[in-house]
Amino acid sequence: MTVIQNRKSILMFKKVILSLFLISFYILTGFAQEDFDYENPQEYEIAGIQTKGIRYLDNTALIHVTGLSVGQKVMIPGDDITYAIKKLWEQKMFSDVKIYSVKTEGNKIWLEISLEERPRLSEVKYYGIRNSDQEELNDKLDLVKGRQITQNTLVLSENIIKQYYADKGFSKTKVRIFKKQDTTYQNAVILNIYIDKFKKTRIENLTIDGNTVFKMWRLKWFKIKDTKERRWYGLFKPSKYIESKYEDDKKKLIAAYNKDGYRDAKIVVDSVYDANDRNLNIYIKVDEGKQYFFRDIKWIGNSIYSTALLNKKLQIQKGDIYNQEKLTDRMTVDADAVGNLYMDNGYLFFNIRAVEKKIENDSVDIELRMYEGPKARINKITIKGNDRTNDNVIRRELYTVPGELFSKSDIIRSVRELATLGHFDPEQIVPTPIPNPSNGTVDLEYSLVERGNDRVEISGGWGAGMLVGRLGLSFNNFSIQNIFEKKAWRPLPTGDGQKLSLNAQTNGSAYQYYSVSFQEPWLGGKKPNSLSVSFYYNIQTNKTYYNLHPENLQTAKVAGISVGFGRRLKWPDNYFTLYHALGYQHYKLDDWVYRSYIRDITNGNYNNITISTTFGRNSVDNPLYSRRGSEFSLGLELTPPYSLFGKKDYSNLTDQEKYRWIEYHKWTFKARWFTQIWGDLVFHTKTEFGYLGYYNKKIGYSPLGGYRVGGSGMAYYTYGVDIVGLRGYKDGELTPADGANIYTKYTMELRYPVINSESATIFALAFAEAGNAWHDTKTFNPFVMKRSAGVGVRIFLPMLGQLGFDWGYGFDPQPGEVGPHGSEFHFTMGQQF
Repeated sequence: MTVIQNRKSILMFKKVILSLFLISFYILTGFAQEDFDYENPQEYEIAGIQTKGIRYLDNTALIHVTGLSVGQKVMIPGDDITYAIKKLWEQKMFSDVKIYSVKTEGNKIWLEISLEERPRLSEVKYYGIRNSDQEELNDKLDLVKGRQITQNTLVLSENIIKQYYADKGFSKTKVRIFKKQDTTYQNAVILNIYIDKFKKTRIENLTIDGNTVFKMWRLKWFKIKDTKERRWYGLFKPSKYIESKYEDDKKKLIAAYNKDGYRDAKIVVDSVYDANDRNLNIYIKVDEGKQYFFRDIKWIGNSIYSTALLNKKLQIQKGDIYNQEKLTDRMTVDADAVGNLYMDNGYLFFNIRAVEKKIENDSVDIELRMYEGPKARINKITIKGNDRTNDNVIRRELYTVPGELFSKSDIIRSVRELATLGHFDPEQIVPTPIPNPSNGTVDLEYSLVERGNDRVEISGGWGAGMLVGRLGLSFNNFSIQNIFEKKAWRPLPTGDGQKLSLNAQTNGSAYQYYSVSFQEPWLGGKKPNSLSVSFYYNIQTNKTYYNLHPENLQTAKVAGISVGFGRRLKWPDNYFTLYHALGYQHYKLDDWVYRSYIRDITNGNYNNITISTTFGRNSVDNPLYSRRGSEFSLGLELTPPYSLFGKKDYSNLTDQEKYRWIEYHKWTFKARWFTQIWGDLVFHTKTEFGYLGYYNKKIGYSPLGGYRVGGSGMAYYTYGVDIVGLRGYKDGELTPADGANIYTKYTMELRYPVINSESATIFALAFAEAGNAWHDTKTFNPFVMKRSAGVGVRIFLPMLGQLGFDWGYGFDPQPGEVGPHGSEFHFTMGQQF
């Protein structure tokens, strides 16, 4: 066997010229074999090609890479073999490449490509770090079994590990990687990675020199947000040096000066140096420059709107501090910016640019140069990402309509409506305008990411002193019209946006509750008029007590049905809704005093027909984690005034006769607001008021329809009353002994998201609440409140809905107590108004 070409590994050489020199050297050395005359190259026809030494790679593909093929005529020695070797080395998969001449017959030659594959990874072992870090590093490094290990792989892995720990504040991490031959596999290595994080790198001192504008503590606390000095009170923002965040903080520092009019501010010196063997010092020197102010603002190119109107929209006056960020926000960013005046009226091609026309002393003259452009109409709307939800369910929620003028506000509103549906991840709804300047139109593309919106709930809870099991099924994208289509059951017919809920609760024979509800949000499919139908059945007994005393069986059976019709209004604006409902409940009681929250009635059959109307407005941006917007509702629930229809004397009737047909009127007001304070930190306020009134003084307050106040707001073993939560107190324990017919409640919360993704939404909160309940208007005193405060967390999982965990401290006594009530833990399920 005669060697034609031979090269040793050249990866250690980085210079291209040197590499080419070595290639040429080895090629010439190979040609120096006695079988070939290098002064007189001879042409051969390749009769066969085979490979040797390959275990993991495809032989055919490798031969193809060389450019050699059977039947090809080559000169030996010559460029074809040189090129083949070069191409194999370029794959960076081999530690040795050789091409042999197996045999020759006349002008035919048989070749063998001998390759030595680089070692492959069999295992990675970490030393010096936790298992959780190992799992995260495995994801980042992508060191999977069977991967070829090169020098570049080792260098890249070391850099990734160092950066991983630098981002955690361990800027002095050392990494050593060793290869060890794995004797259990052929040509395999084990990577032993030794990591020494040392301790976190803290910042001993942060010195800012040259500052005269801001107080030093303001700079360090509010302008430099992530690079903090080491302090004993740094619990929520601990000191650690992260280079990338330090670079961002330097930009924020200059931005703070710019925002205050110091447009020339700059950092002239910054230095990061060792304070000791563990920590660092940082020195920054700034040149503040002088403060500038707006002087003359001139509009160029406006013909549609007057200069006076544009100046009013801009909200910047002569003499205001020169703030480029504010100028940009007022031009295009803010909800009421100048740009939106145009964008909301079809001027998609509108453009505005601020030019510093003249700078004199401390004054800046600005020219606002704009191109208004023609109006653009919407041409085509495309939707992508909806695998389960039908197009018509999405399109009917859009405020952008083909043929209508382009409007930025309509796009924002459309995004909000799609988020409210609950079928899509609100954080990943992306509308993209695609302008067509040639014909003055624009196409709109809505990119969506569907999220699981159906819920299966299997849970157990403790309420009213008993263990309750619950099974709940909620299908929030149901399709009733496809219920008889066999192909649509995957596993259920979906896509039409209808809601079907099935629920069951029980603890055995003592308590059972069943309900089913259905909602069609677009009755008829042409207008946003909703139809809702629900039915429930509840049976309770004192079965546990009855087992000991069979003669004292007590039962309560309640059945109810309701039909509702809702519609969206266009006045006062299109955020308003109106909802009407007709309901009927039947109560059958047999000596029922066990766990009863209903006054006066314990035996007999009672009926309740209700007519209710709710007038509301909802502009909340995101139903899962709301950042801005408000919601309020004003509700009135009425029963027919039976006692006013005849001349019956109700003062001498039994309870069975008096309350056979329940009568009352109930008024409810609820409102809440969301305000984005900073970033994703949200301030949430809420107020509630409820009043149950009567028609006839001789009958008085109805035994049904009142309120039960206190605790988590979850209902167990209750019927005939509205449950009102007030954290920090026991469930229902703020209710007066003779019943609550009036209540008020006030809530303030600070919310901040921990996780906000497609798979889960988790946010923490701190709250303060106050509220109380009264029997009647005579005892009502809005200044006597039961106060509480605490913290909590909300966890939303697509399959389970929202779960809440709260700890509250009641500052006031419950009825019958002396002194503050103290601590209470609460668990809630589902979203509450």
